Amino acid sequence: MDRLVYTALSGLRGHLSAQAAIANNLANASTVGFKAEKIDFEALTLRGGGSQLETRSPTSEAVKDADRSAGAVISTANPLDVAINGDAWMAVQATDGTEGYTRRGDLQITPSGVLQTGDGFPVIGAGGGPITIPPNDGVTISGDGSILIVPIGESADRAQALDKIKLVSTEGSQTLKGMDNLLKVVGGGTLPEDMNATVQSGALEQSNVNMTTALVDMIENQRSYEVAAKLLSTTQQMDESGAQLMRLPS
Repeated sequence: MDRLVYTALSGLRGHLSAQAAIANNLANASTVGFKAEKIDFEALTLRGGGSQLETRSPTSEAVKDADRSAGAVISTANPLDVAINGDAWMAVQATDGTEGYTRRGDLQITPSGVLQTGDGFPVIGAGGGPITIPPNDGVTISGDGSILIVPIGESADRAQALDKIKLVSTEGSQTLKGMDNLLKVVGGGTLPEDMNATVQSGALEQSNVNMTTALVDMIENQRSYEVAAKLLSTTQQMDESGAQLMRLPS
């Protein structure tokens, strides 16, 4: 009966992982630029015996990737908000110092002048380092990602180019979404700048999580979990019945 027990146990573990991913999607349904996680299930067929018969098929589960489709874009009229057009991504500095990529465009300027996303990742400029904004009388972001500032005491028509947000394309590169919600190159490295990428200033891309679909997925996953749990109960009953048959009459 151990074969059936471990198969059912692997199914329970897989459904728990799926439930965590679905719950994370629901929790981030209102997070700017969030991409819904997708979990992948796969049957790992084990073979044994002289004839190489299939002995069991436990379940393997993993967060495969994220749904990279664009979310709805809303207008905010905030000059520091940007919605990235097309399939481009914005380069930011992850907590470990490596380069990551996001679609979150609710940019903010820290007291020290660092330009960062709403979740606290410094935005990387065309030069490869975090963008720092000096004291000014106004900041705007143009369509190609260039950052313009109005020097203190100058009029708005005398804005000067400071830096340019590094916008990249994932085409031709293997990337994967991490636990910090940043896209990273598999195996390390950075993506090249996409010179044709553009942004829409004064707008934000919303999360692409579909609440209705996520709720249906959660219900279906819960039903599947109950089936796997029932399988464990059935296995116990079968084991007890087999043990009774093996007992010698007293």
